[in-house]
Amino acid sequence: MRETASSRTAPSLKLAFTFALREMRSGLSGFYIFLACITLGVAAIGGVNSVANAVSAGIYSQGQSILGGDLRFQLNQREVDVQERAFLESKGRVAVSANMRSMARLPNGSDQSLVELKAVDGAYPLYGSLVTTPAGDDKTLFGEVNGVYGAAVAQVLLDRLNLKLGDQVLVGGAKFELRAVIGNEPDLLSDGFGFAPRMMVSLQGLEAAGLVQPGSLVEHSYKLALPAGTDEAALTAIRDEAKEKFPQAGWSIRGRTNAAPSLSANIERFSQFLTLVGLTALIVGGVGVANAVRAYIDGKRGVIATFKSLGAPGWFVIAVYLSQILMIALVGIAIGLVLAAIIPYVAGYALQSVLPIAAKGGFYPGALAWAALFGFLTTLAFAILPLGRARDVPATALFREQGFEQRGWPKPAYIIAAAAVIAVLCALAIYFSYDRRIATIFIGAVAFSFLVLRGVSVFVQWLARRAPRVRSTALRLAIGNIHRPGALTPSVVLSLGLGLTLLVTLGLIDGSLRQQLAGNLPERAPNFFFVDIQSRQVDEFKGVLQKSAPNGKIVSAPMLRGRIIALNGTDVTKMTIAPEGAWVLRGDRGITYAKSVPENSALTKGEWWPADYSGEPLVSFSAEEATNLGLKVGDTVTVNVLGRNVTARIANLRQLQWESLAINFVMVFSPNTFAGAPHAWLATLTDPTSTPQEEAAVMRNVTQAFPAVTTVRVKDAITIANELVGQLAVAIRAAASVALIASILVLGGALAAGNRARVHDAVVLKTLGATRRTLIKAFSLEYMLLGLSTAIFALLAGSAAAWYVVVRVMTLPAYFQPEVAVMTVIIALVLTVGFGLAGTWRILGQKAAPILRNL
Repeated sequence: MRETASSRTAPSLKLAFTFALREMRSGLSGFYIFLACITLGVAAIGGVNSVANAVSAGIYSQGQSILGGDLRFQLNQREVDVQERAFLESKGRVAVSANMRSMARLPNGSDQSLVELKAVDGAYPLYGSLVTTPAGDDKTLFGEVNGVYGAAVAQVLLDRLNLKLGDQVLVGGAKFELRAVIGNEPDLLSDGFGFAPRMMVSLQGLEAAGLVQPGSLVEHSYKLALPAGTDEAALTAIRDEAKEKFPQAGWSIRGRTNAAPSLSANIERFSQFLTLVGLTALIVGGVGVANAVRAYIDGKRGVIATFKSLGAPGWFVIAVYLSQILMIALVGIAIGLVLAAIIPYVAGYALQSVLPIAAKGGFYPGALAWAALFGFLTTLAFAILPLGRARDVPATALFREQGFEQRGWPKPAYIIAAAAVIAVLCALAIYFSYDRRIATIFIGAVAFSFLVLRGVSVFVQWLARRAPRVRSTALRLAIGNIHRPGALTPSVVLSLGLGLTLLVTLGLIDGSLRQQLAGNLPERAPNFFFVDIQSRQVDEFKGVLQKSAPNGKIVSAPMLRGRIIALNGTDVTKMTIAPEGAWVLRGDRGITYAKSVPENSALTKGEWWPADYSGEPLVSFSAEEATNLGLKVGDTVTVNVLGRNVTARIANLRQLQWESLAINFVMVFSPNTFAGAPHAWLATLTDPTSTPQEEAAVMRNVTQAFPAVTTVRVKDAITIANELVGQLAVAIRAAASVALIASILVLGGALAAGNRARVHDAVVLKTLGATRRTLIKAFSLEYMLLGLSTAIFALLAGSAAAWYVVVRVMTLPAYFQPEVAVMTVIIALVLTVGFGLAGTWRILGQKAAPILRNL
């Protein structure tokens, strides 16, 4: 009976797999860098996503403690009314707190500090524990004794004002005794980031201080502890009922499953960045996979020739070696998954005091499966092309020639297959990203970088080919090695190029931000911001300020807080907004009114209203933010202010100068919009010539004359921001170094893959009279030239990328840092020369006779 094609294929595949297993008995020689590349990429992707999942799970599992309740209702600049309070109390136990910024000053008036003031009632906390040193209950910590209220503070406030427990400070019009140091505040994460030290007092103490006045910037939070067993459906029902019964309350409602949305969003953004960096490392490692496969197949040319001479079809050769490669890849993936599974536990131990990581770690199969899939697809994508070249080489050519270096491109079928796998890899990365636009740009940039780096290597070889003849034998050999057939130039430029470009880009962005924060920004920014100036005090306040700083420029503006609830009549919670514009809709925004165009802004579209305008409410919107929200002149914006919904029509758009740190508002309304509404004022003082002593005198005079006014020294805020940028830059560079490590591994693999050709070159040259010293010098010069070329490209490409991010995205001036350029060149040269000589040292010791006999 005649065999069909399918009946012959199955045994042949089994036979191919058998041969693959037999050949692997000799070990993994030549594949260690292959394994390292796959392991590194899989561990990075799996570990990052596992940590992100652990944090998300921690926020979810500890949601009650982080939020301080099952539900939180937050209002700005007003408290709940009687009906609203009755509604909340009908659902469960209620804890009330108030957050605002204020000034804590020494009784003798010699010093003061900005504080994040949090006032709580006796029910606080509903969940979790407030940990203080020494420990105490509500009465012990915050109760009144002889007219003095108690306070618990962060240690940094004691250090800043040189105080100790038992000392007293003035806040507003009341005295507070510092009775404890805060060790753990259970709902700190849900309150958001604060620039100033924490100070906790009672609601009675806050009332005695007299800080809460009409228009004061204070957040009132009402946290509910619901009956045990209340599920998510019940939470949603309460939320919906609150919106239905009190449509104009203007409160922000958050549940325990979304206890810290800003933290969750930042974790997702950072994990996306790290995932993309890990994917970059994996793709860079794919080049190492291709090099390893090419070198391995080159070493098996005799075996392949034997297979083909005995009649084995081309697909059989592919099956044998693809089976080996995938099995080895599975080993690397398995090692990477083990490391990825361990990373959340390490992160949990290191970050347990900062982030709520579930169970100090956790095992997340989804994240690991995601990393394994990426590792498998990367291996497959980069192994197809070198295997395709081997398939189409005839047996006679395999016996005659040395290898596959100059075989050109394989058949279109292999190119299409590799491109399809890479497309699937990129599509998955984009589809599951937090921000698909950024992921698309990132992957597009990596793909473009591959093409550009390939062009750079061709250009370097072209220059070497046309270089004038030099007298130095070593230099002549080095230049020849750069452009000869099978040269290392493409591999070295590609492997180092991506990693160095990424580091240069991050370094220049970091440098520009630091220059802006430490240099130019303080020079242009105001010296002080003053908040919560009462309307009746504005003129008197300006008088005190002018007397304290006669050369200073004072700018003031009325300010209220409002939350955008609808655009063109559509509820913003039901709209899909681009990430770059979503921040405008997140929480309350500062808003103002004005008769004329404010300073630091210029109209781009529309017209300003007359000074005596009295028609329908109008608003001037920031042009950039309007574009991000899809708004134009004539559209409507509905804002909830003090429990009242106000709908205004956009009359014009303005271009703002956010980088000046002057008074700027996304929304400026016509004055008639808020006629009669209680509000406070804010002001800035700008005096570039003032000394630290004069600034201290301004703070002292203002605080003593107006204890309820909050004074923010801009230089202090910039210093804190600079420290945060520095810490973030270190973290990002550490993460990005994963890509550089992958580049180093690929570089080592590329050099190892070219060792066979180097052995023959070295033997032939030594036979012709070349000394070891000459060869070492030639190889060193070759590696130095390649490293220098790659560093120059990294500087150009990294500078362009950094300029785009800083100027176009951040809208800040860009600065070039020479130290980044020097460091890049040094890293490139050390890596290329060091790895190059390490790989070729053994080659130079090869005996000539065995090699010459096999030529």
